[in-house]
Amino acid sequence: MLVHPQFDPVAIQLGPLAIRWYGLMYLVAFAAFYFLGRRRLATAAPGSPVAGWKPSDIEDLLVYGVAGVVLGGRLGYVLFYKPGYYLQHPLEALAIWEGGMSFHGGLVGVLVACAIFARRRGMRFLDLMDFVAPLVPLGLAAGRMGNFINGELWGRVSHLPWAMVFPQSGSAEPRHPSQLYQFLGEGLLLFALLWWFSSRPRATGVVSGAFLVGYGILRFLAEFAREPDAFLGTVLGPFTMGQLLCVPMVIAGLWLMMRRVRPSSAA
Repeated sequence: MLVHPQFDPVAIQLGPLAIRWYGLMYLVAFAAFYFLGRRRLATAAPGSPVAGWKPSDIEDLLVYGVAGVVLGGRLGYVLFYKPGYYLQHPLEALAIWEGGMSFHGGLVGVLVACAIFARRRGMRFLDLMDFVAPLVPLGLAAGRMGNFINGELWGRVSHLPWAMVFPQSGSAEPRHPSQLYQFLGEGLLLFALLWWFSSRPRATGVVSGAFLVGYGILRFLAEFAREPDAFLGTVLGPFTMGQLLCVPMVIAGLWLMMRRVRPSSAA
């Protein structure tokens, strides 16, 4: 039986300044986006919607994306998971440093931010999202590693050989290390598939659709191993809020992949 190492949440202490592992994982995610974006620019085919972009364009896009992730992620958590609580304590909705972020809210935030960016650059929204989609999964992997280091979002009780005791759960029963499942699935596996899939010209919106379908399915499956939030539990029979929010993602992704649109140059 394995036991969670209970890492010190503070990675670096510089006098009164404490840099936490979870914050570092966000920096890793943003750095991965930037360097992978530059790599895709370097291999962009002539005529690609991003042909002619410079590294500074990736930096600008990253600024929009960071704003979308933070604002959307927090707002999504407030609306999807604890609307009643924050209705009674509205000022606490601003306390991002206390934790509480939603991937699905962050996704909506990024979509809005990218829509604004695309409009200002005079490009089609889906062309931009096809460029962005393969850059995202490694950032998701970093986030799940941050969850594991913090010993949060642990899994359901399990007696598999790799099950792990999370003292933070208040229980001595071994559990699925569901953060690592999501690190491998929504992170590394999805990245490898999307990077390969986007390496050839695809119809506009197909790469974006593949991201939505891939993430939605992998997250839906991972939720069966993840302990539902104590304050929410399951919300529809055996299904969690995370699973319900994945359903429209998969439907939208399938629609994007099946509709008939002219092929775009590889980005």
